[in-house]
Amino acid sequence: MRSYLDFEKSVAELEAKVDELKALSAGGGGVELGEDIARLEEKARLALVDLYKSLTPWQRALVARHPQRPHARDLIEGMITDFTPLAGDRGFAEDEAVIGGLGRFKGQSVCVIGQEKGFDTTSRLKHNFGMAKPEGYRKAVRLMELADRFGVPLITLVDTAGAFPGIEAEERGQAQAIAVSTETCLSLGVPIVALIVGEGGSGGAIAIATANRVLMMEHAIYSVISPEGAASILWRDAAKAQEAATNMRITAADLLKLGVIDAIVKEPAGGAHRDPTAAIAAASEAIEESLGQFSGMEPTAIRDARAEKFLAIGRML
Repeated sequence: MRSYLDFEKSVAELEAKVDELKALSAGGGGVELGEDIARLEEKARLALVDLYKSLTPWQRALVARHPQRPHARDLIEGMITDFTPLAGDRGFAEDEAVIGGLGRFKGQSVCVIGQEKGFDTTSRLKHNFGMAKPEGYRKAVRLMELADRFGVPLITLVDTAGAFPGIEAEERGQAQAIAVSTETCLSLGVPIVALIVGEGGSGGAIAIATANRVLMMEHAIYSVISPEGAASILWRDAAKAQEAATNMRITAADLLKLGVIDAIVKEPAGGAHRDPTAAIAAASEAIEESLGQFSGMEPTAIRDARAEKFLAIGRML
């Protein structure tokens, strides 16, 4: 069953009418409603397209968090064949907020690391809502080093509100784990392509998104802190999250202008959650194009290009 966001009320009403007419038509009784259904479906489609052309940053944040939006596991299942998951940090524990392993992308061997939020209460608790603990980032480092050792490209799928802020995570060295993961990204001699799938929150995201190419889904968000967190700090009022979202420049269009990301992956009308298959296909095509840019490059050149990319962010010419 489709879930609607608050600002989609007008579209929800039109699509509800379409469903009613379809039910009447299916019930028989000689009622021919084909033309009425087609007319309403087109009206709903155009209303959806118009609505998504002018989303505010806060509305995009809501779309990025939509419960039916494709997650890392969906992307892996849709893009990667012969996937072999790998678990554990070889030091403390397995962290299911971070999933990863080896597989084939378009026939090419790759390593994949993704942040998984989960889909329902049970899976969200299992994956800790995509908020990794130190062992999650240490697992990511283990997989990065594995990719480098075997000379295979690395694909990372970013979708987290941020690293887990609990006391136990701090006790086990959360800040150091994030720093080491970021440093490891910079040190690899294989190409890294990162895709911001939904939320890209703070150091929890950058730890696996320090890549040669950073792609971003059209309605994803990427920021140093959540809008609610920024509002609480700046105004001591989480209700000002909408204002914070606007001022923080968290959308794909803003971040492309600022040079923080390299490309935007278009989503189907109404967001990736309306047509996950099409969204995953678009993401796959963008990742393939990005990886192709590094074909035949020497490890040193790949490493230097990545470092220069991040040094150039915010540089005044």
